[in-house]
Amino acid sequence: MELYKSRGFSEYFQDTFLFLKQNGKHFFAAYFTVNGIFLLILAIIGYFFTKFYTEFIFGGLLEGNNSTTILDQYMNENLGLFLIMLFVFIIVALIAGVVSYAFPAIYLKLYVEKEGSNFNTKDIINTYKSNIGRLFIFVVCGIIIAIPLLFVFVISGFILMITIIGILALPLLLAAFMLFYNMTLMEYLENKKDIWTSFGYSWKLLISKFWAAIGCVGLFYVMSYIIQNIITLIPYMFGMASIFTNIENTNQEDIGNTMVIVMLLVFFLSFLLGAILGNIVQLNQGIVFYSLKEQNENINTKSIIDQIGSGE
Repeated sequence: MELYKSRGFSEYFQDTFLFLKQNGKHFFAAYFTVNGIFLLILAIIGYFFTKFYTEFIFGGLLEGNNSTTILDQYMNENLGLFLIMLFVFIIVALIAGVVSYAFPAIYLKLYVEKEGSNFNTKDIINTYKSNIGRLFIFVVCGIIIAIPLLFVFVISGFILMITIIGILALPLLLAAFMLFYNMTLMEYLENKKDIWTSFGYSWKLLISKFWAAIGCVGLFYVMSYIIQNIITLIPYMFGMASIFTNIENTNQEDIGNTMVIVMLLVFFLSFLLGAILGNIVQLNQGIVFYSLKEQNENINTKSIIDQIGSGE
């Protein structure tokens, strides 16, 4: 599948799913190989936090105790352990966040360079290594840019929330900001522009086909949100139904244990789905990026002309 191709609104959708159909297995196999250790650490820490929350907070409510008091008591007795786990979680989450966020951009970069998915995990890791400095600069400069943009985002979001139509448009606002950052990273990883020029170029691409681009990305965010919530809600509903249908024959300890299992299942489902759906949304943004880039630079068109010329 050719990434450098001028597309319209419907083609953004079609080619995203076509890319997943052709390369989804290779993409996600590489993603979980590269990010597996970070995801595992986050899942383990998240497991303990979730288990703690359900056992102490929900357990306290069942026993008629003040959950805040139980929490304070536990924190006083295990403050050192809690702070260590929190520190480890923050560090791992930051590293995992950067590695995971950059993965679709790096994958598509290699896909273009190799003219297909004929590359392996080692190639991806080597690309990470050669771009560590650029990823660090992107994060730092992205935070600097985010400070003024945050005010714009909050003010725009507040204005949109005044009306029902405005509330429905909130995903478009999110899409515009996320697409802006993602296209900046993808352009910056091309190693042809500095970070500030990449931000400017990303803005140029964004406004070149603004409504079609953010409309497609916004719909992907909505679909991702709906799918994740529906799927994670299923085990929760079954767990609650099981409790209430057998509440007369179930003691408080059994109810607490059931809730722990349900919450852990919801956590792991949400965690896994979030990773998968997040990557699909970013792949869609990648399709949009290469489409807008082709529209502005005619990269593929020039390549075809050059091939015709060299053949004569």
